[in-house]
Amino acid sequence: MPGTTRRHAPVPADGAVVPPRPSTVDLHAHTTRSDGVLEPAALIRAAAAVGVRVFALTDHDTLAGYRQVVADDAVPASMTLIPGVEINALVSRDLGLWEGELHILGFGMDPSDEAFEAAMIGQRDQRRLRFGRTVERLRELGLPIDTQVAALEPGDDDALGRPTIARALMSAGFATSVEDAFARLIGAGCPAYVRREGLGPEDAIRVVTAAGGIPVLAHFREAPSRIPLLRELIEVGLAGLEVHYRSFDRTTTSLVGHVATQLGLLATGGSDYHGDLGSYADAHAALWVPPEVGETLSARIRG
Repeated sequence: MPGTTRRHAPVPADGAVVPPRPSTVDLHAHTTRSDGVLEPAALIRAAAAVGVRVFALTDHDTLAGYRQVVADDAVPASMTLIPGVEINALVSRDLGLWEGELHILGFGMDPSDEAFEAAMIGQRDQRRLRFGRTVERLRELGLPIDTQVAALEPGDDDALGRPTIARALMSAGFATSVEDAFARLIGAGCPAYVRREGLGPEDAIRVVTAAGGIPVLAHFREAPSRIPLLRELIEVGLAGLEVHYRSFDRTTTSLVGHVATQLGLLATGGSDYHGDLGSYADAHAALWVPPEVGETLSARIRG
């Protein structure tokens, strides 16, 4: 719906989780290889500088950032970097979900798994089609961003997303912020909205699992009221639930954590950092992921 607040908007201070100390774990962050503003190596440096020791780059539909920093030996010795991905999965049923999507995080996939990469190529291809259709629709609305988009020059393994379009709208003077662009123009129900195509949540879970990864449902604040849906996903291999999410308030964190315990799901957590609302240090200051979350996930990946 127009005006709907996006998931990673700040939590009001009176309801925010107060970190007891700087978090050493962040299992959800984005780089320029999808819809973030920092290059992978720069994000790694920023996370290490504030004390993160277990980290995951979870770009949408690509492991390119992970491969890049590993190949460039850009991961400090103090940090464990986990291969990660976020798959925006399209729900075929009308479940009243935000934009009809569930987001599946994958951790620990084999970066050389050919079937996994083929699935991600398919996802990225669908993203490019959506991106182009959105740009075309904006042009029809008298809001051309062709010049801004032409300057992007994304690589084949980069995943294009709507935040990039939102930033282009800002650069062209058609939006005041990423949030404004989503609320008025490119969010669900808005004039330039184009529906996503691609994997459904069950297939996303299977793809992650087949590549040796651990599938986790991201930022699902609706979890306490959607137990039957979660049980369906567990049947096809869902293994975790993002409990310690930067935009969850204290009550939501507690309730989602209870669901994870009740259903035997691994708890994860992260900042979902993109960079539009401030520096990584700013985002990290509001993040609390208990150290044991990183330890447990790392141990599960090692087997």
